[in-house]
Amino acid sequence: MRESMEIIYPRTAAERAMKLQEVLLRATAGKIKWWQAAELMGISERQMRRWRKRLEEQGSKGLLDRRRGTPSHRRIAKKQAEQVLSLYRDRYFDLNVRHFHEKLAEDHQIGLSYWVKQALQAAGLVKRKARRGIHRKRRERRPLPGMMLHIDGSQHHWFQDEREHDLIVILDDATSEIYYAQLADQESTFSVMAGLRAVIEQKGLFCSLYSDRGAHFWLTPKSGGKVDYERPTQVGRAMKELGVQMIPSYSPQARGRSERNFSTWQGRLPQELRLRQIRTLEGANEFLRDHYIAQFNRRFTVPAAQRGTAFISCRHRNLEMIFTQRYERTVDRDNTVSFYNVIMQLERAEWRPTLAGCKVIIHQHMDTTLTLMIAGHRVGQYSADGKLLTPLTKKQIRAVEKTLRGKVQKQTFPLNLRIPHNTRDSHFPTASTATNL
Repeated sequence: MRESMEIIYPRTAAERAMKLQEVLLRATAGKIKWWQAAELMGISERQMRRWRKRLEEQGSKGLLDRRRGTPSHRRIAKKQAEQVLSLYRDRYFDLNVRHFHEKLAEDHQIGLSYWVKQALQAAGLVKRKARRGIHRKRRERRPLPGMMLHIDGSQHHWFQDEREHDLIVILDDATSEIYYAQLADQESTFSVMAGLRAVIEQKGLFCSLYSDRGAHFWLTPKSGGKVDYERPTQVGRAMKELGVQMIPSYSPQARGRSERNFSTWQGRLPQELRLRQIRTLEGANEFLRDHYIAQFNRRFTVPAAQRGTAFISCRHRNLEMIFTQRYERTVDRDNTVSFYNVIMQLERAEWRPTLAGCKVIIHQHMDTTLTLMIAGHRVGQYSADGKLLTPLTKKQIRAVEKTLRGKVQKQTFPLNLRIPHNTRDSHFPTASTATNL
């Protein structure tokens, strides 16, 4: 005999029972016809008479669903359920649910429904998938080439061995045309700058750049949060100087166009490299530049919605100095600058007695050379190990530090300038000239 227990009904079931009771009482009182009551509840008149009889015999509790709390007649036997879980745990632990379901029917003659998935998830043997995301709408392409460019990197076994490299790709949003595609050991600030500079030199300046929130594109104070527009990275600073708007992406779904493009790359480029027996990074990049990018564009480029282009010329910009990594340092008392354990000796400047205490901007170029700038003046170009590369003039041979007992004299501002008096520069007569009048 089954023990009686209190059954908890969901809110929707309780609300439906209350509505049914109200309609039945109104029909019993003669306020509405019984056929009208049946239409209000969406059932037949015969079913409405059954509910009336149940209300008279059992009261309001009789209007609740009596199936709740009763085992289903299609319930899987406990012994069979334990057999299924045991088979997956001991023998088929690395199969997905669909493959396991097929094995049960083929090899064990267990013809269960897809209840198997729910049972495995309830037992903790299979992880539940994440809930589907919010409803998204497909974003229309930009109408003109050059209005928006996508930049992203994809890490993959491009040579079909244990080596992993990053493929840096820059494509146009309007046409999906590939402007740049090169393999690198790792996606970094310099590898991204090299791609952007190559596109600007080839096509011109574009309007906006769409990227993920990688550390070389954006500074994100909180992981997974909003980007900080006030503190640009080295790439962000270069794009700001060129007048290019940067747009951050907050999900892979938002970068769907570039993500689908990388899926095509991963399904084709490794096979092309294998067929041509290319095994080196330099050979692969040469193949991409000379052959494969053009072949890829012929196959996958789509026409733009409008005629024309949004690219503009960039002939009057010094891209060599813009696409550098910049760091600020202070000149020491002996006119040297320290940069990551490298000491660079500054030579004499014609426009200032000593450079000690000045703020210097170090431009690190892609070829690892260093250019030092103070207040817009180039004070030297050095190699990565601190050796001066620019030739010395005759005026720069002697050092300019003027020391007093081993210390650099502190400069006072404004400087005490002594200008010799000249009668021609005065509008008023001096004492010497007045006596001659």
